[in-house]
Amino acid sequence: MSTQRQRVGTLFLHGTGDDYLAVPIRDDERLFQAVLELKETNAGPRPGKFRIKRDSTQEPRSPEEFVEFARGADRIRISEQTSRAGREELREMLSGYQLDARVVRTCRLCAAAGRYSPITEETAIETGREQICPDCAFVELERELSYAGGVTGAAEERLKDLLLEVQDLERITNLLQGQLDPDLTKFDEISATTDEVDPVPVSSLDLHPELQGLVEGRFDDLLPVQSLAVENGLFEQQDQLVVSATATGKTLVGEMTGIDRVLRGDGKLLFLVPLVALANQKHEDFKDTYGDLVNVTLRVGASRVRDDGNRFDPNADVIVGTYEGIDHALRTGRDLGDIGSVVIDEVHTLKEDGRGHRLDGLIARLKDYCEQRAGKRTGYGGAQWIYLSATVGNPEWLARKLEARLIEFEERPIPIERHLTFADGAEKPRIENRLVKREFDRESSKGYQGQTIIFTNSRRRCHEISRKIEYNAAPYHAGLDYGRRKKVERMFAEQELSAVVTTAALAAGVDFPASQVIFDTLAMGIEWLSVQEFHQMLGRAGRPDYHDRGTVYLLVEPDCAYHNSMEGTEDEVAFTLLKDEMEPVRTHYDESAAIEETLANVTVGGKRAKSLNDRMIGEIPTTHAIGKLLEYGFIDGLSPTPLGRAVTRHFLAPDEAFKILDGIRKGHDPLDIVAEMELHDEEG
Repeated sequence: MSTQRQRVGTLFLHGTGDDYLAVPIRDDERLFQAVLELKETNAGPRPGKFRIKRDSTQEPRSPEEFVEFARGADRIRISEQTSRAGREELREMLSGYQLDARVVRTCRLCAAAGRYSPITEETAIETGREQICPDCAFVELERELSYAGGVTGAAEERLKDLLLEVQDLERITNLLQGQLDPDLTKFDEISATTDEVDPVPVSSLDLHPELQGLVEGRFDDLLPVQSLAVENGLFEQQDQLVVSATATGKTLVGEMTGIDRVLRGDGKLLFLVPLVALANQKHEDFKDTYGDLVNVTLRVGASRVRDDGNRFDPNADVIVGTYEGIDHALRTGRDLGDIGSVVIDEVHTLKEDGRGHRLDGLIARLKDYCEQRAGKRTGYGGAQWIYLSATVGNPEWLARKLEARLIEFEERPIPIERHLTFADGAEKPRIENRLVKREFDRESSKGYQGQTIIFTNSRRRCHEISRKIEYNAAPYHAGLDYGRRKKVERMFAEQELSAVVTTAALAAGVDFPASQVIFDTLAMGIEWLSVQEFHQMLGRAGRPDYHDRGTVYLLVEPDCAYHNSMEGTEDEVAFTLLKDEMEPVRTHYDESAAIEETLANVTVGGKRAKSLNDRMIGEIPTTHAIGKLLEYGFIDGLSPTPLGRAVTRHFLAPDEAFKILDGIRKGHDPLDIVAEMELHDEEG
């Protein structure tokens, strides 16, 4: 290889001890590496030896070739890491050929590898020992990530972006050890927003006098979402889908029209929720608020072993119930009387696997019940439907399918900071303890201490975490008896608890005024959270009457999944949840769900079953489903067989029904079979 007379952009010189590394660079590419030794002459230091490095060998070349490279260079740069004596020696040698050189700050790791990488204040990365270039810092970070178990894709990019932003490798790697530097953990902030809506004065409402007096005693003006509902026909029996963030007052929309219709003799109010815990809470709220005006009863789901749903008064003015509780009443032919209003809270449940199709079926069957009753009873005009949700990705489409007017209010009363940090499962409780203590030690401008909801994915983990919180904390899940849950709710409301630790499955049913939400995991059982579920849960952070802001922490375990059936890892899922758009609310039917809902529709509607299927939000292959029901012996024509009635009464999917039948044929105790199934299916 000839090296003479090649023009180069930069000739980089770096001291490596007794000799120097010489690297000619052209168009940002290294031509080769060479070792230069100087010798002392009467004229000063001059090139003594010049050897080009080839793998592990060095090829001797004429020292004059170095001089030719130096003369052909546009610029000569000497690394600042070269000793002061070395820098002076190189400058003196170059000046003998009337050449100038500048000393520049370079990355030592690059220089040692024969790369020219100048660094400036804007690009230098601090390591705690020295400053290096971003590329070498990325290599060091990747090495640390491999020690920590590795992170994937978006998580690694997030850390690299933070590294460039703060220019401190140690601060970034500390995140992997659970450090809580708020400047680094903060991912973003969801700003408080205010939509301009003229408030409707309560005094202008034309409510039943008893309800009017009660509402006027509570506040002067309706909140914006309530005002929008009133202006859009709430009291003219207009069906509505109300989509608004947590704590914006949308629940009162359903309560006002429902109680008003009860007091005017236009039928009872059904207020339906997805979970027993939430039904119990709403039942207490209704009794406390409206108990002097109306009779309130509770109807929750029926167990496969015992019919808990029997202990309710079907003649009450207000029935607070779970979806399954009211659906069970329909499937078993209960007379619910004249229904004036139906409020479906958490209507986004329609998209959930397992529960979604049952809500879809319930809505169709309950509408059919009201229509059939209206056709038989003079003076009864049917029900008004109010659907409530904080999180719907496709509100216009859903409103059309529900035949309801969309009331959408996008105000967020207070800002929410979202933070993300990395920790393994064993380390997370220690971090949660620090976050809970820090939050509880703060007091808002409204005079409230900060309190925390920690969401995790199992009941066992709820207890494990709550035991490790130094300040008073408590687990809260469906496995606790009613009295224990009510005690936790009361203690939290009275600020006697710093935190509750609950399962993601109860996210919709937890109504604690918390300022902080911590995600111990991003899973619900053995499934990753959806974006909609994630937004529903983080929306629990911060109440306008209590707090100045909400805070959300995601504690992410790199390269972790909680079951081998889960796709992706927790760090990948974290960035999907933080960045992606909310999923649309649609009900999807597999064969099992289609058969279950068609059987329920046959049981309730008989020959109307096909039209009931057609009015549901999800698409059901009716002909196929009916064929399977006939094949399984669940129906005879369009009437349920005794077996079919038993199956639909207990909300059994076909495979569950056959499991029971098979167990009985094998001589197993029926109670043992259903008890095992009940235990398997218990909610979080």
